[in-house]
Amino acid sequence: MLLKDITIGFGITGSFCTYSEILPEMEKMVKEGANVIPIISESVDKWDTRFGTAADLKLKIKALTDNKILKTIVEVEPFGPKSTLDIMLVAPCTGNTMAKIANGITDTAVVMAVKAQLRNSKPVVLSIATNDALGGNAKNLATVLNMQNIYIVPFCQDAPDRKNNSLVARQELIIATVKEALKGKQLQPVLQQ
Repeated sequence: MLLKDITIGFGITGSFCTYSEILPEMEKMVKEGANVIPIISESVDKWDTRFGTAADLKLKIKALTDNKILKTIVEVEPFGPKSTLDIMLVAPCTGNTMAKIANGITDTAVVMAVKAQLRNSKPVVLSIATNDALGGNAKNLATVLNMQNIYIVPFCQDAPDRKNNSLVARQELIIATVKEALKGKQLQPVLQQ
């Protein structure tokens, strides 16, 4: 029970193709004793995609965590003054969400939870999954890499021959990254092959 009594905000944003890798990590956290509080973006809440329906995804998340799924800014705003979370994880963290975090834009429940965590000088872990991390979002990646209390799940290019600007986190390293972030350390190496 390596995460016993740790409360983890688990923010899920719209990189739909990564959910099959993310949900097993959520399940492992619960099995390790964590209290996982799911927080979803509007796209996760409402959009059905070729990877499944929003309703099915929410049923899976609820079954895994046994906690209410938070989906509004109003629901997560108290995290700041109450200092609710030990750590906040965004997995997957889309380029859109990363850009909002890098530029202080707070317009989703997930980003509000990150803002609340940073307000309290507590750790935030980002598990990046974006097709433009080495393109239009490169400046935002550089910003979050340099922000205090933000830790990054080690990442790699997922298909450099077809998507040369795309980066995806090594999802199997989420828990290891969370454990290091709780100690104030970045799991290394950040750049993987």
